[in-house]
Amino acid sequence: MNRHWLYVLIGGLIEVIWVSGLKHSAAWWHWLITAAAIAISFWLIIEASRRLPVGTVYAVFTGIGTAGTVIAEMAVFGEPFRWSKTLLIALLLVGVIGLKLMAEGTNEEATS
Repeated sequence: MNRHWLYVLIGGLIEVIWVSGLKHSAAWWHWLITAAAIAISFWLIIEASRRLPVGTVYAVFTGIGTAGTVIAEMAVFGEPFRWSKTLLIALLLVGVIGLKLMAEGTNEEATS
């Protein structure tokens, strides 16, 4: 995994924090953390998009954020567990991994 894909991964994980913050923030410092997480997350995605295909970066970023947010809602905030939701998240992750693998193949073809 190169540095730019690491930016996408970290940006997606930070997206989980700010999306959860949008729903659960109650104090000014919660909102401050949420705003900082938004800024950091978008900066990482902008930096990654300069070197990687932007469509793939956005799909992977939102996939990580969506799956992570659903998992965080169930694990941290007490949303009920449902197999159907878990299977759909797994399907989403398969798509995200496939997009990343296809992007790697495209980058290798472009450099050879």
